[in-house]
Amino acid sequence: MGARLSRSDFHWVYTDEPHTTRRREMLRMYSNEILSTYLYRLVAFSTEKYPEIKHLMGHDWRIAAQVVLTVVIQIVIAILVQDVSWKYVWFLTYVISGTLNHSLSISFHEIGHNLAFGNHKPLANRILGFVANLPLCIPSSVTFKKYHIDHHKFQGDDMLDPDLPTYFEAWLFQSRVGKFFYILAQPLLYAIRPLLRVPKPVTLLEVVNLLIELIFDAIIFYFLGLKSFVYLLFGTLLGLGLHPISGHFISEHYIFVEGYETYSYYGPLNYLTFNVGYHNEHHDFPNIPGYALPQLKKIAPDYYDNLPCHYSWTKVLYDFIRNPALGPQSRIRRTIRSEALKTKNAIDMKNKSKVNEILHEVVDNNNNSHPHMSKEERKLLNMKKHSSRLPTAVKSTDQHTKNE
Repeated sequence: MGARLSRSDFHWVYTDEPHTTRRREMLRMYSNEILSTYLYRLVAFSTEKYPEIKHLMGHDWRIAAQVVLTVVIQIVIAILVQDVSWKYVWFLTYVISGTLNHSLSISFHEIGHNLAFGNHKPLANRILGFVANLPLCIPSSVTFKKYHIDHHKFQGDDMLDPDLPTYFEAWLFQSRVGKFFYILAQPLLYAIRPLLRVPKPVTLLEVVNLLIELIFDAIIFYFLGLKSFVYLLFGTLLGLGLHPISGHFISEHYIFVEGYETYSYYGPLNYLTFNVGYHNEHHDFPNIPGYALPQLKKIAPDYYDNLPCHYSWTKVLYDFIRNPALGPQSRIRRTIRSEALKTKNAIDMKNKSKVNEILHEVVDNNNNSHPHMSKEERKLLNMKKHSSRLPTAVKSTDQHTKNE
């Protein structure tokens, strides 16, 4: 019961995250040579490796439709549970409200990337975020967006990635019992962690989010009563805790196979969660809506079919608790981007154009395993690396389990 982790520290690497490099590679123009049948000479031309990918970028109206439908369902059920006995209230809270509220919390992810209405309609995306936030009873849609973008920009960075577990978490939740409570406490940890790691000033939109949520909570409690309020509030607390969908918190970036820091999940719960399981695909192309990520995987199977993945979030949670090699410390940490910003006196990130310029330099000068190679050498290495699939043994891990 009290088995301790076999690893004493996080997984430190001295290379950049893989997604920017892979995205550039997949969109790069390649020079090809063909032998002309009639001219008997080599003819060179340039072409994109996957031109179809750009057609997937943009926004998708179905995100808003799913959000509104889910919110309506939650409010209707909250009305219906007023006169239901408490045992059924708690059952419905965990099974239905927990599932739907977790789904709505994941919609913040799509909305935060402006994938519902597009980058040209930021206000429409924020308003949809307020609507999606209503049944959760806890204001979080605006704050999620504020910190989540940094997770993409600074994935795994010891100083700047708000998604990385703190050293205190790694120390506190080491045993199997500790890891059980670690999963149970995910709603609290997910909310507090960014405030401790990379605190930012409160924005006006966050205040608006708070006021809207307080008004909605008061209306539910006053007109519908305690049971309806419990159904919604504890749907959030239980649904984001020890719940099958919570497997995505662990499956996305915790190291299940050495050498890989991001994992996709290809199970049926993706239908309820805006395809958040397609996590490698999302980090490679965060401007592609979740509904289109399965198509991205089909377009570029040579990049995704050979990566280790998960098929069951429930098994992810089980393995995380039972496996002594897994725990809060099973995350990659690096300092390459924060160190670059420190060197150029831009760690405060006030000058966004300067920050982006420095990050582009980091990507240009670093390849995940060969940071000292020239650009030409890295290009040749990447082309060779992805020209054939990894051995099938890589995929034959215990991640490939039965569907939920």
